[in-house]
Amino acid sequence: MNKNKLKMFDLTNQYSKLKPKISTSVQQVLESGQYILGQNVIKFEKNLSKYIGSKYSISCNSGTDALILSLMCLGITREDEVITSPFTYFATAEAITLCGAKPIFIDIDKDSFNINPEKISQAITKKTKAIIIVHIFGQPANMIEIKKICKKFNIKIIEDCAQSIGSKIKSMKTGAFGDFGCFSFFPTKNLGCAGDGGAIVTSNKSFAEKLFKLRNHGGVNRNNHEFIGMNSRLDEIQAAILNVKLKHLDSFNRKRNEIAKLYKRLINNKNIKLPYHSKNNYHVYNLFTLQVKNRDKFCKYLNKNKIPFGIYYPTPLYKQKSLKKICSPKKLPIVEKITKECVSIPMFPELDYDSIKYISNIINKFK
Repeated sequence: MNKNKLKMFDLTNQYSKLKPKISTSVQQVLESGQYILGQNVIKFEKNLSKYIGSKYSISCNSGTDALILSLMCLGITREDEVITSPFTYFATAEAITLCGAKPIFIDIDKDSFNINPEKISQAITKKTKAIIIVHIFGQPANMIEIKKICKKFNIKIIEDCAQSIGSKIKSMKTGAFGDFGCFSFFPTKNLGCAGDGGAIVTSNKSFAEKLFKLRNHGGVNRNNHEFIGMNSRLDEIQAAILNVKLKHLDSFNRKRNEIAKLYKRLINNKNIKLPYHSKNNYHVYNLFTLQVKNRDKFCKYLNKNKIPFGIYYPTPLYKQKSLKKICSPKKLPIVEKITKECVSIPMFPELDYDSIKYISNIINKFK
């Protein structure tokens, strides 16, 4: 192991292993002359539906677009409210505001960092039309309780599965619980392409039919625009790459779990809190996130020892400059605490044992 070459993510290693298959698939696309909405996209949508356990899959340009298209499909607009988590990437709330609606932030669970079901009911008003559930870092949210609440109040569920593809509650995969499951295939995700890419899954036929139109300027046929839509299509090259990598996703996720178990066995420091893992959930560890009270000191220590790290997400979304005027919730104590303490360390399927051991040993010496 060369500690100077440690990375937070290593995309080249995975590509080198799959290079022959990926290169062949990409070459076939280039030679076909059909680069948009061709057979590779159709194949990937079928493969993704089968994998998640949904009836339909609609590919699009990104995970952000997947969220926007789902909200558009529901007719979410001005004066509407959408409940979501303040502890996630900006795109989740951005999608809500781009549709003209108001994001309503509620506090998170102190262990899973996902939205706290106990806080949902008190946030619901007559304006509430949907809830976006984020399965943060690959850990499934408590969808059993959340579905009960949403059914009671007739609220639609959009799952933000950008970090959780392949994760499960018992035998059911995230993305299949809600009315919509939204996925990102950004390169660092568990299933990543070589650029931007996204998809929506649903088992509602009318939603699927509308989404196929919305992602293509509002219509499936040229010069026939039933809706005001978007130009949000997954291209054939990215679909070809995803078709290759989807076959390996379960093995990638198993490897992530093996690495997580190693970290949990090797890291033993009373100043460090390790990631929570519910016994009923299959966590896919898009990120391996620690809690450290003195984060600044810890980060300087990691830098000194040449261990890469990431801080996701240091600012609750309601404190972002662009959202302050739109939403001003009461102070949410758990998210205020978590955003000051979270630090993610290297996690990718190809991370070797020597690197894991080195990282763990260094962390164990932190005081």
